Amino acid sequence: MARHAGPQDHTGVEPYWELTFDADGDVDTAQREELLSGAERERVTDLLVFAHGWNNEQRDARRLYERFFSPCQAMSGARVRLGYVGVLWPAIRFADEPIPDFDPSAAVVRAAVVPGEPVLDTVTRQALSRAFPEHEAELDRIAELLAEHSDVPSQLYEFGRLVRELVSLRETHPARHFGEDTGAGEPAMLTDDAIQVCEVFAAALDTEGQPELFGRLRKRLWNGAHELLRQGSYYAMKRRAGAIGQLGLGPAIGLLARDVPAVRVHLIGHSFGARLVSYALRGMPADVRTVKSVMLLQGAFSHYAFADRLPQDKSRGGALHGVQRRIDGPLVSCYSRHDDALGRIYPLASKLAGDSTSFLNLWERWGAIGYDGVQAVDGTKRITLGQAVPAKGCVSVDAAAVVQRGGPPSGAHSDICHEELARVVFAAGRIASS
Repeated sequence: MARHAGPQDHTGVEPYWELTFDADGDVDTAQREELLSGAERERVTDLLVFAHGWNNEQRDARRLYERFFSPCQAMSGARVRLGYVGVLWPAIRFADEPIPDFDPSAAVVRAAVVPGEPVLDTVTRQALSRAFPEHEAELDRIAELLAEHSDVPSQLYEFGRLVRELVSLRETHPARHFGEDTGAGEPAMLTDDAIQVCEVFAAALDTEGQPELFGRLRKRLWNGAHELLRQGSYYAMKRRAGAIGQLGLGPAIGLLARDVPAVRVHLIGHSFGARLVSYALRGMPADVRTVKSVMLLQGAFSHYAFADRLPQDKSRGGALHGVQRRIDGPLVSCYSRHDDALGRIYPLASKLAGDSTSFLNLWERWGAIGYDGVQAVDGTKRITLGQAVPAKGCVSVDAAAVVQRGGPPSGAHSDICHEELARVVFAAGRIASS
């Protein structure tokens, strides 16, 4: 069980609580009880609940919450009593992914991460150990293979096998069936020929267009292998986010609705955290109407997740089809074309084994909700920042005007700390500003 938050664990906004979940979705019960009693004691009218995406440390998540929440109090009206909740869950971020507006930690600086180098830096290695504590031997060998970047094909095949072992789950694990938003089975990157998978990832990352000299070709393949490790790890985090949302946060919201029925809850999630809060809707008791809005910031899951019928298979719907109707208000997806993590790599990592989709329509079939918004849901409204947010239903907001900064490999994926986005939360939740 994750530790209980101490008095130093705050964001600078008040009143603030944390809900910490372990990898199985179990909540820190002391924190949950503090939230239930505190929200009533503080007479909170509107509770902003934010779930981070990938991150290395809890302090990174708290810094994110502080930055995003900081303008909120000034935007609320005199009769509004805001409360803030930071959801903490065991996710992972590779150290070579910059976050706009956040200085790299001293640990990352010491790691001397060199973009494009197929090595496993110290900080990321430690993060992988925390995320996969029972796989130290596999991680040691993965690091060795990346450092060697041999031209022997068997080394790449061994690397692919180790990545697949790293992210596999036992049959009885609660998160095993939370990985797919539209299909059944594992993505092709975990089942197809390892060298071909590395080649595809390498091609997606390569923007230089240089001649394929032998030495560069070998390094290019191992860059693809490094990306396979990244995306394999993120698939495990995507699966974990769904389980924590449905098995952990959803029931916690149900208890909040029971104990503090007057509070209005507004769910906010970034990246895999957007998937977490979406699956929380599926885990809430069916009669709960406490959630007044859901805000998805650069959501790292399928743009068809809420569809009643999939365009490619009318017999099936998305894993979350219909759950938006559990919101007493709108479900808002902010998206940006500047998000390279979702626009370039996500569809390749999400494609299922056996799918015959060509690269021409790969992004249409396997695209992310944070890259082009909600798809295949009747009545979805598409607006830009500053336009009125509908009171109900699915809404896609083009946020590219502010979500636009960030270097490779993720682009603007983490460029979300903007007052304009906080204002969308207030508009969607009908939080009074006067």
